[in-house]
Formats: sequence, C-alpha cells, structure tokens
Amino acid sequence: MEKRKLGNSDLYVSELGLGCMSIGTDETKGKAIISAALEEGINYFDTADLYDQGINEKIVGKSLKFVREKVVIATKAGNRWNEDGKGWHWDPSKNYIKEAVKSSLHRLGTDYIDLYQLHGGTIEDPIDETIEAFEELKEEGLIRYYGISSIRPNVIREYVKKSSIVSVMMQYSLLDRRPEETVFPLLSEHNISVVTRGPLARGILSDKMLEKASVQGYLNYSYEELKDLLQIIQQKLLTRDRSMTELAIGFNLFTDPVASVIAGASSVEQVKENARAANASRLTEQEQEMLMALFTANKYEDHR
Repeated sequence: MEKRKLGNSDLYVSELGLGCMSIGTDETKGKAIISAALEEGINYFDTADLYDQGINEKIVGKSLKFVREKVVIATKAGNRWNEDGKGWHWDPSKNYIKEAVKSSLHRLGTDYIDLYQLHGGTIEDPIDETIEAFEELKEEGLIRYYGISSIRPNVIREYVKKSSIVSVMMQYSLLDRRPEETVFPLLSEHNISVVTRGPLARGILSDKMLEKASVQGYLNYSYEELKDLLQIIQQKLLTRDRSMTELAIGFNLFTDPVASVIAGASSVEQVKENARAANASRLTEQEQEMLMALFTANKYEDHR
C-alpha cells in the first residue's frame, strides 16, 4: 500500500489507516483484525484512551508489539473518565495530558507514541497551556509528534498559529465536504496534513448504501435526497467497475492535503474490503469532477 508523508514530520503513513475504535473488546478478534490490516500493508493505527476505557489501547499495543518499529501508533487524550467510570468530561489541562500520556504508554506497552492527538477542543480551552504540554512531551521523548482531532475551524486556526502540529484529524466524506471551504486551504499553506475519518459516512457510502441510511437522512441530506443521489451514482459511476467504497475512499485520497483515510473495521472482511478500495486505481479527473458536481459543497455553520 502506498504511503504519504504526514505534514512536516518524518512519519510516512499508509493511505488507509485502521480506526481501532470498532475492533471491540475481545482480544482474539481484535488481534485478528489488526493482523489482517498489517497483511494489507496498513502501518497506521489510530486509537484513543477513551475507547473502552483503555482496553482498546491494550489490544492495539499487544497486537503491534512485535512490529513496533514498523508501524505508526496514534492515540488521543483530553476526554477524562469520571471516577465512577460512568462517563467522562473534557480536560485539556497540561497536568492531565502529562498524566494521561503515561497511562497510554503503559497500556500500549511502548516507550513512545508516534502521534499524540488532542481528542477534541473548544476555543475556550487554555490552548497555550495545552500546547505547552505537548511540546514538553516531545522534548521528553514520550511522543514523536502531535496533532489535534477537531472539526472546528476556529480551534484549528489557533493551533496552526501557535503550535507545531503535523496533522488534523477531521470528518470528511462526499456527504460532508465542510473542511474544503476554510480548513483545507489553511492546512495546505502550512504543510499540515489531514487525516480523515468517517469516509463512508456511517456506511451510507458503501455497497450497502441505503440500508445504512437513516430516515432522518445525513447532515443536510434528507433520506429522499440520498436515495435520488445514490441512484444517479449507480447509473453514472458504478457502471465503471468501481464499488461505492472505492469512490468514497478514492475521493478522500484525491484531495489535498489528505495524507491518510482512517476507516474503522469490526471484521477481517471489512479490513480487506477497505484495503481493496484504497489500493484501487486512482479516480480520474473526470470522476472526481462528477462527484464534486453531484455532492453539495456544504459549509460549517458553527465555530467559524
């Protein structure tokens, strides 16, 4: 599988990364999914301390222990579990981040984290303090690089201006093109990569299509609009020996400054299907233009 450089770091990540949140808590099953990803050439694995109260990090760490130097492990912090374990709250403070990283390192069974990400963020956060925490962790050698996971343009702008982030993880798909308006140009200008999540829009942009669509629709698309849209795609694009998954992932990979597409998988079969889509021949200019004409270039309404 092809690899791309992550921002101005020396990390090269596979064009398809494995979003580990959906591998579950069964260690045997989780290891099988991660092994399948490795076999497909995936070297980028994304987890978070929030997922299954740290169990996810443990499974990821055990599964990648024997290939540690060959993979890029990304995890996240900022969502702090309550003491009763029944929920969590947002805590981007320096003290918490520096405490959280040690717990993640222990669960992952590693001495360093390749990419440590802030798992959210608001413009009201103590951003300077948060950045200071990440910079100190770099100096201490506990993390190699850091980034943020955010869809808020105002937050992203602050980190671009004040920090040395190498990536921003954000939701992006044919059905959610909001980052194109303001975020992508800004990140391209500063050589900061985008890591996309949700490329299949909860499964709607897959071969199951309308089976996954809710009667409420998706974002600003009604169910009827989705139905009509997907019919057009079937007639105009899916006749070219491409799957819907190929179109969805290919659309992401066509777009600058995307470095990698993170797709979740709850089975070995899903990993293989996503890998086939990522390894398929690149979309042509004509295909990309047709997709961009069919799907709305929507915009962020909040947090601008």
